[in-house]
Amino acid sequence: MPTTDGYGQKVPYPVLSDAPNFELAFQGAVNALAGQSVMRFANANERSATLIGAFKAVPGMISYLIAEDRWDRYDGDGVWRPMSPGPWKPFTYASGYVANTGSPGYRIVNGEVHLRGTLKKSNDTDFAADSETLLGTLPTEARPTGASKFFIVATAYETISGRTYLHGRIAVLPNGQMLYVIPAGGKTPWISIDGIRFNLN
Repeated sequence: MPTTDGYGQKVPYPVLSDAPNFELAFQGAVNALAGQSVMRFANANERSATLIGAFKAVPGMISYLIAEDRWDRYDGDGVWRPMSPGPWKPFTYASGYVANTGSPGYRIVNGEVHLRGTLKKSNDTDFAADSETLLGTLPTEARPTGASKFFIVATAYETISGRTYLHGRIAVLPNGQMLYVIPAGGKTPWISIDGIRFNLN
């Protein structure tokens, strides 16, 4: 009967008293070692299709996704979570809005969504004030679960009737919508989402 490694990692190897079976002996060792190595997959879909049945993911596993350029860990609650910053990805702007600076996008780092960039109106007019307005929509993987998230963000520095305006509010909803509000009486030709961060859970 095979015994296991001295490090307590349950990697089996044959002993002299085992019946000769070269294939079975190496199969057990190879499968055990593969599950504890960094497993590489073309993408998340291939990983899901491969790690099933007797070879399903178990807590502590680590994988690298080639297409996503990302390292993930498998946690005890049955969820793969990123261990490394994934690449910056674009999100869908609302109609009438375009990138201004900083290549607006998102990335996911250890279960936290990061946003970057500034946006403007495609016709270069000022943003609507005193009304929640759709700015863009994040994809499913980057949406908060449960409650909406709210952030104070930078806008252009404007002084109107002796009052200075230089900020707005962004709300990120569980359906992925990002809504902005500019204070009543204010105006701005752009809005920043730089520095917005929120947990997915």
